Amino acid sequence: MDLLVLGGTRFVGRHLVRAALDCGHRVTLFNRGQSAPDLFPEVENLRGHRAGDLSALTGRKWNAVVDTCGYVPRIVRASAELLADAVDRYVFVSSISVYRDPLPPGVDESAPVAVLEDELVEEVTAETYGALKALCERAAEEAMPGRTISIRSGLIVGPHDPTSRFAYWPRRAARGGDALAPGDPERPVQFVDARDLARWILVMAEQGDPGTYNAVGPERALTMGGLLEECADAAGSDVRFTWVDDDFLEEQGVEPFTELPLWLPERHAGILAVDNSRAVAAGLEFRPVEETVRDVLEYERGREDARYDAGLGAERETALFLEWRKGADAAR
Repeated sequence: MDLLVLGGTRFVGRHLVRAALDCGHRVTLFNRGQSAPDLFPEVENLRGHRAGDLSALTGRKWNAVVDTCGYVPRIVRASAELLADAVDRYVFVSSISVYRDPLPPGVDESAPVAVLEDELVEEVTAETYGALKALCERAAEEAMPGRTISIRSGLIVGPHDPTSRFAYWPRRAARGGDALAPGDPERPVQFVDARDLARWILVMAEQGDPGTYNAVGPERALTMGGLLEECADAAGSDVRFTWVDDDFLEEQGVEPFTELPLWLPERHAGILAVDNSRAVAAGLEFRPVEETVRDVLEYERGREDARYDAGLGAERETALFLEWRKGADAAR
């Protein structure tokens, strides 16, 4: 397969390109050349800017394109329209965040998506991200009707994750001692390993049916408590998790998914329990959770001078513990 990748040098993109090369596909990258430009010297690199200069893509043909970095509908539309006669399939990496909140557990791809009052808004924020992704899906489909595949991925995890959100938990387990754990330990959680996602995207790019797919895992139902047990086992530490409830965390202004990754208050937690059966039927497969956790921990231990934007800092966690214990003492 001749594959064009928009992006291709960060996280999902780099795993996608590596998987494609390992499968013997011919890969062309299109990006600005600003992020790891020498990462794949063996592939063709086309330089340009999605917001303005797509000229390097003209006059070429590929079997499929994978758009790993589309966030603004206008820009996705421009790419899809230009490539409409150049590719057979347009695979767009979207997000579970497209769904309208609150979302009941177990919904499939037919659930309503978020909307913007002003569809000309282009600033990507926590409030606009999901609706913009939904509009990007629509823009691609309108440009290439019946030939677009939208991959609604859950939290994407694994080595080379620039957000380090998922990595907070293996790292916190490895630090040991008393650790704060959020909400209900029996609450479901979902995510997808970037390497599993990459392999499946290739399958879809080559022979997948058009439409939308919830790309979330793992293979078996997983709870937050189960995930933290896997993290403790992988770290081989003496970590002791203390579970604190949603009301306390909200009262303390803890930021969901950022300060405590994979935690959402119960009323929003349906986004971590969506139906993935369509993607599984189309061939999406998942490695064991313990393998993902182990590989993430190994990757994090090998990082030098890493900066983390996600998770509780030690001082913040200690302060929360003090407040939690004050409340527990007062209730006695």
